[in-house]
Amino acid sequence: MERQKKGNVIFHVDVNSAFLSWEAVYRMYHLGETTDLRKQVSAVGGDAALRYGIILAKSIPARRYRIMTGETIFEAKQKCPELILVPPNYGLYERCSKAFMDILRQYSPKVEQYSIDEAFMDMAGTEKLWGDPIESAERIRRQIRDELGFTVNIGISENKLLAKMASDFEKPDKVHTLWHNEIEEKMWPLPVESLFFVGKATEKKMKKLGIRTIGELAHSDPDLLKMHMKKHGEVIWQFANGMDVSVVQARPPVNKGYGNSTTIAFDVADASTAKMVLLALAETVGTRLRAAGVRAEVIAVGIKTYDFKYTGHQMTLSNATNITTEIHRYAGRLFDQLWDGTPIRHLGLYTGRLKDGLDMRQIDMFDNTDYEKLARRDAAIDRIRRRYGIDSVKRASFLYSPIDHMSGGISREKRSAHYEKLKID
Repeated sequence: MERQKKGNVIFHVDVNSAFLSWEAVYRMYHLGETTDLRKQVSAVGGDAALRYGIILAKSIPARRYRIMTGETIFEAKQKCPELILVPPNYGLYERCSKAFMDILRQYSPKVEQYSIDEAFMDMAGTEKLWGDPIESAERIRRQIRDELGFTVNIGISENKLLAKMASDFEKPDKVHTLWHNEIEEKMWPLPVESLFFVGKATEKKMKKLGIRTIGELAHSDPDLLKMHMKKHGEVIWQFANGMDVSVVQARPPVNKGYGNSTTIAFDVADASTAKMVLLALAETVGTRLRAAGVRAEVIAVGIKTYDFKYTGHQMTLSNATNITTEIHRYAGRLFDQLWDGTPIRHLGLYTGRLKDGLDMRQIDMFDNTDYEKLARRDAAIDRIRRRYGIDSVKRASFLYSPIDHMSGGISREKRSAHYEKLKID
């Protein structure tokens, strides 16, 4: 079907079951494994004993057992005791993602990486190079499959929203269009929860209003939706009608803040241990702030307890900072205000309202801290770690601690899988 409107051509390219596909390809082509995980009832998931026990990606055959991404390994195993479970290897996934993005950039200078396994492409004006949209999408799809060994879905439309919706149609290894003149036929009959930005809570609200399909949402009164869901109601009504004015950003937007979080391998039941975790997070966050040449004016701490209840709090500083010790001090104060003694399984430390330029600090006659000295110390440590690795310098308090001295994000254990310990069929 031809496009209704000339001009904009946006692709959304999504790797099919990314983590599982990348595992399967690596194991077959590099480790000599004969079984394709993608054709088995399989999933990528973390170690339940270490609290990384959720399903990160699943095979298409696993869908028959209603195994869901994000559910616990325990829940998935109850549905299918024979589920093949493999540990995550984020280092591998980062390399696969880079190779995937490198191919996309061969076709357009305007590529926006949306996540590790998906991207938007602005393909306007490339017809003379690569053919019409379907032809060029097929070319990209085949190249990724032939050169990298995994498959993608590609959605095509005039805007990002519709392109993303199109890529979610039949999988795997498919190209789909969703032009504006195809919305009524292809999108409106879908259940409302299929629409981008409609989560579980919004779905429940929709159902209470008698809205079950995207088409019913599109034909609803936007004022009524806004009354029940405020701005979010207006946004999803626009999405249901195919409206989206966002553009493909070839470069990521300026970072508005830096943060890190970690799931702890044991329940933290005392403040001193929790503050050690916060210190490890402050190490990584402070390093990132200094590398970017910025200082943070807002510090925030988030706590998730063993029963998955979350609480968080933030404070605005009188002086913006990127000094690790100072970040940790304020994080400790926030923690003391937040924590009620319930055992902790997850801690996060976040910064915001970033400032560029020199550290122009307001003098406090009651504060005798030598901040210049602390800044020089951090700078020296950063240089040593860049040259000799992050473990070349660590605080003495971490020497005999079970806590990694630079915690958060993708841990060193999760970056690389120990394939030598795995049985290869």
